[in-house]
Amino acid sequence: MRIVFLNSLEKKADGVVKKGAQVWIGEEEGVWQMGWNELTADGQQEELWYEGASWSEMLYIYRHRLAARMAEGFHPVVEGIWSEGQALSRRGLAAQKLFCYSEIHENAPVYDKLAAWRRKKASAEHKAPYLIGSNRLLRMISVFLPQTEEELLQLPGVGQNKASEYGAEVLDITRGEPQVRAFPLDWVDAELDAEVFRSWMYKQKENKYREEMEKYSVRRAVLEALAADLKLADICERTGLERREAIELLEDLGKEGYSTEQLVGLELAEMPEEEQQAVWQAYEELGDALLKPVLQKVYGEHTADGGGVDTLYERLRLIRIRYRHHQESIRQAG
Repeated sequence: MRIVFLNSLEKKADGVVKKGAQVWIGEEEGVWQMGWNELTADGQQEELWYEGASWSEMLYIYRHRLAARMAEGFHPVVEGIWSEGQALSRRGLAAQKLFCYSEIHENAPVYDKLAAWRRKKASAEHKAPYLIGSNRLLRMISVFLPQTEEELLQLPGVGQNKASEYGAEVLDITRGEPQVRAFPLDWVDAELDAEVFRSWMYKQKENKYREEMEKYSVRRAVLEALAADLKLADICERTGLERREAIELLEDLGKEGYSTEQLVGLELAEMPEEEQQAVWQAYEELGDALLKPVLQKVYGEHTADGGGVDTLYERLRLIRIRYRHHQESIRQAG
């Protein structure tokens, strides 16, 4: 096997190297391998992280696994092992430190009060709870306990509009709690241990890259199912996706140029041709951006209130995939 990448890492405690490791990538006859060799008191432990033909898949796994190791405290001996991308701005770095501090020093009782308020508010306004405030924002509020709107506005994620809309109700909760440390929050930088913050940052990367890796795996499974002419139920069984999630992914693949016609045809086989033509004509008249106007034109104004609407929306999405492919073919031919 030909080694094409190799770098060493160290894990220190009190300035003394406690562990050493190497991350490597090799290739042989078109097959990629990637692994982690860790030196411990008991000898060398070897882990094979990847073996296969996909460079892209290997990179997803590389980023995820390496972020996890660096979150544990490993540092590269040779810089450049990790591409940080664009450096955080001073303001962005300060915000990340507030996020980190609030996760480490959580205030569960106040957070629970804020979460209960958010649920009630979201229900009353028919909004998703995260539109009222993210978990991360509620956690910061519960830890730093702003007492005035001015202090509330110092938290990242709180703009003037959100403060004007929800600030009074939030402050009704936080004013009843003793504020341990005062605003402004520049004291957080000195309080937060640099190594703890570094590990936390890499833990965020680990979570991010895990999600990306999972999405890549699902995408690959769907493409393999398309190549095997499987139906939507088979895709859901293989990937764990709900039917709507699977169709949304198929829509994205269709936009990227992948052929989904075989699957669309299989799923619409029981739908009368006349009904399919009515949906197609509605797309031509109304456009394909919104589904509800098409649903109402084809099936009536009050269809959304009746049963079986999920099946109708599913069929509209499937026909929209076919319609968009047709429109793109016309644009390319023109």
